[in-house]
Amino acid sequence: MTWTSDKAWTMPSMPAGADPTPNTNAPWAHDPQVLAGWQALDCALPAVRPVFEACAHEAIARLSPSSLQAFWQGGRQLGKLGRGADPVLAWLTYWPEVVEALGESDAEQAFEAVMALLLRMHKSPNSAAMAHLLTSLGPVAQRLGGLSVLQAYLHTVGHFMDRTTGSIHGRQATLPSAGLPELLLQAPRLLQTLSLSGWQAWVDFGARAYAHHPPQQEDYFALRSPDSLAVLQRERHGILLRDVERTLGLSLQAMWQLQAHVLPLPTAQVSAEHGVQAVSVLPCLLLESTDKGTSYAMGLPDVLDARDGVSALDRYRLMVMHMAGHIRWSTPCIADNWSPMQRLAVEWFEDTRIDWLLIRIWPGLRHSLLALYPPVQEGGCNEATHACVLHRLSVWSRSVLDERFVVQDPQLREWRERFMALVDGQAQGVGQGTEADQVSTAQVAQLALQFVARTRRPSDAQAQVHFEHTQVDWRDDNRHLWQFIEDGDEEDTAPSPTRLADEELHSLPPQLYPEWDYLAGSERPDWVRVFEYLHPPARADDIDQLLLRHAALSKRLQRLLDQLKPQGRTRERHLENGSELDLDVALAAHIDLKTGHTPSHRVEQHIQPVERDVSVQLVMDLSASLNEKAPGSDQTVLQISQESVALLAWALHQLGDALAIGGFHSNTRHDVRYMHIKGFEEPWADPVKARLAALEPAYSTRMGVAIRHAARTLIKRQSTKKILLVLTDGEPSDVDVTDPNYLMHDARQVVHSLQAQGVFVWCIQLHPAHEASVRHVFGDHCTLVDRMGQLPETLASLFFKLTR
Repeated sequence: MTWTSDKAWTMPSMPAGADPTPNTNAPWAHDPQVLAGWQALDCALPAVRPVFEACAHEAIARLSPSSLQAFWQGGRQLGKLGRGADPVLAWLTYWPEVVEALGESDAEQAFEAVMALLLRMHKSPNSAAMAHLLTSLGPVAQRLGGLSVLQAYLHTVGHFMDRTTGSIHGRQATLPSAGLPELLLQAPRLLQTLSLSGWQAWVDFGARAYAHHPPQQEDYFALRSPDSLAVLQRERHGILLRDVERTLGLSLQAMWQLQAHVLPLPTAQVSAEHGVQAVSVLPCLLLESTDKGTSYAMGLPDVLDARDGVSALDRYRLMVMHMAGHIRWSTPCIADNWSPMQRLAVEWFEDTRIDWLLIRIWPGLRHSLLALYPPVQEGGCNEATHACVLHRLSVWSRSVLDERFVVQDPQLREWRERFMALVDGQAQGVGQGTEADQVSTAQVAQLALQFVARTRRPSDAQAQVHFEHTQVDWRDDNRHLWQFIEDGDEEDTAPSPTRLADEELHSLPPQLYPEWDYLAGSERPDWVRVFEYLHPPARADDIDQLLLRHAALSKRLQRLLDQLKPQGRTRERHLENGSELDLDVALAAHIDLKTGHTPSHRVEQHIQPVERDVSVQLVMDLSASLNEKAPGSDQTVLQISQESVALLAWALHQLGDALAIGGFHSNTRHDVRYMHIKGFEEPWADPVKARLAALEPAYSTRMGVAIRHAARTLIKRQSTKKILLVLTDGEPSDVDVTDPNYLMHDARQVVHSLQAQGVFVWCIQLHPAHEASVRHVFGDHCTLVDRMGQLPETLASLFFKLTR
């Protein structure tokens, strides 16, 4: 195999007098092929020599002579770059796998593309990622299985490297790409679940979103950030936990009369030595004792796929049912005096009891449970080399749950019969709601301890433990089964994982919303977290005092209100079934009957009063700028806004229109606060006035997501006219956004979307300096209030204009 491209690597000539075999005493020194390979490699790196023989024998066995020549040539060039032994070792290990995956002819072109990319890395600050690229090539090539797709993969990697490599002064690249090593480490696994185009979309999103934020970029490509998992979910098949959270909660309530907070668990974890590795996430059940009783939190994988004919929702449901069974039927055990093997056996026995009860009480779970149980078989563990206690417990557990699975081991059959004798009758008692003759966790634990003592084998002391087919993915980690007295419960001052901040104790769980990325032309999924909570009250009298200051305006508004109130009635005539008889039509029908004509049977009518059918959602910007003094006034912008909102609420209360009031501020996309002040069904009374009086501005203005959240309830209203009013003194902004147009385009996208859904959106702008940006968001649907003293009257008049 030869290379004639301008970018081809050429083998440098060996210096005169150089010795190609520095140590002829090596075990392979007299093997002609291996010796020829060592001479062609011409590598003096100490770390390469110990592994060379194994790599050489494998390459000679797998490659043709022409491919073998290119193999030595590539390794020689990498060794001469001065980047250490890692690139050479990765090349020797994984390149034969690439050649086998692509074939001899395509491997030649792949060689040129790979070497060209490696040379670019070598000349950039990203030389440390050369070994990662070569390590990913083997499994990636096997997964993609073609030259064109592998070239597309290499092009994506190179393009990403160019986009994310930084510089201090903007002239020359000096900062390595933070996400490139993690991207290459994750690529083989992600391409097992994503198409190449899906993987490219995932990479492109991370490059755009975090190009100037290296720490967040590293977290994204290491699958440590929720955004990464959300985009990954968007590009793959499967289901997110948040999509089924409500369904699972309803299942718990209906089947167990139980409420539990659901916590998403990431599907990857970090290993300090080997980077991010994929792991199977076990559910976990967290308990917290409070003055009101025990609260529960169920940790579940944040994303699941269908498996073995069982849908992702059914997998989630099985996990939740198993943990609910523990809550109902399990009690903690004191673990201080028990060995790890004893605790392991107790957990298996108790998990099996819970599962056995579930399929006895709800037989519909049997199919999913048995389909997902690992396919363990007797004899699957070699006791000569491995400890088989986990395998033994897995076989025993399957024999209990699956009546068709018959074990040959007499000990396992005996303990199955003893277990069945213990729990027999419990399912019937539970189904009838009786607590008599219930089997306790302590009884199951005693049986498990006897199992450990009677079935112990010499191989259980082996250092290597057999884990294959022993992880049952719907079972939780059983941390709730154990209590440790030695540390002292009263001395534990560490915060609970489920304990929230004081402000969040009275709030709803965060809602995730997308944001519009105008540069990409698509939404960033699950990008913003919104916490909604009931605003704490102050003194309702403060709002009454504000209204007294506008007594004259209230009188003028009262006259307008009288004009807006419906005065007439509507009449629908010529009905067969109406509320009353229409005398005129009835008289005409009687005349037709007397004159020999066919009379009309539609002689009834229906009269009903004319009613207003309007729902208004008012969204108040409560960013820190509202604390400033209003121009030409001794009041702050907040105080004038409170007067205006109070006056509008009073007017709508007089009209009988539905009004909801909310306020918002933001402190990065992870913490957007939406304060509930008044709901549509709440009357204008002291509780609402007290919340309005207690408003305190803070932080920034992430307007688009606040409008999304506020409109969610408004859209569901059955009103004929739906109006959303935004009261703000600034343009959209937040501390974690550097592009001034980003949030403005997002808010504009939200406004257009709501208008398409029949919601009329109008903005009341309180600061003339931002009029251009506000008009870009709302178009002509905005009103500028340049004199703050006129805001109450302007707001009320505007509403009357919109609803007339």
